[in-house]
Amino acid sequence: MFPTSNRLAALAAAMFLALAGTAARGADLPEPAGEVILTVSDASGEHVARFDHAMLEALPQASVLTTTDWTDGQHTFTGPLARDVLAAAGVSGTTVDAGALNDYHVTLPAADFAEWDVILAMTMDGEVLSVRDKGPLWIVYPRDEHPELALPEINSRWVWQLQSLTLH
Repeated sequence: MFPTSNRLAALAAAMFLALAGTAARGADLPEPAGEVILTVSDASGEHVARFDHAMLEALPQASVLTTTDWTDGQHTFTGPLARDVLAAAGVSGTTVDAGALNDYHVTLPAADFAEWDVILAMTMDGEVLSVRDKGPLWIVYPRDEHPELALPEINSRWVWQLQSLTLH
């Protein structure tokens, strides 16, 4: 399955914007005042951005109403768009290694973040996600809006207890 020309144009625009803002945005991040809950870096480890809860909450927030394979019924997940977090961190790449607190790692295409409104959920139904509830961050895809996202290979990309993103 290949993206439509509209999706390709959106992907190209998003990647251009991410690359254009790389130097300025990452350098402008303040130091986290609270506990670091997410580290975003490039493959070399030379460029590292650290986010606490307040820094992620300060980014524009998006909501996704969707079902999951791990919860009953539809839920509203809210958090920053993954592409906005990468832009704020000033990193780019073609693949993303997403790492969880329990050492689970998965490699996913960075294009997912440009093509769909994937969020780093901080809340579910208005409640802050705790570690016990798959938090503090959970990669959430808008699968109810896009049936092509309801596949086992996509489910493996829903990393809960997310703690790191490394771009390659």
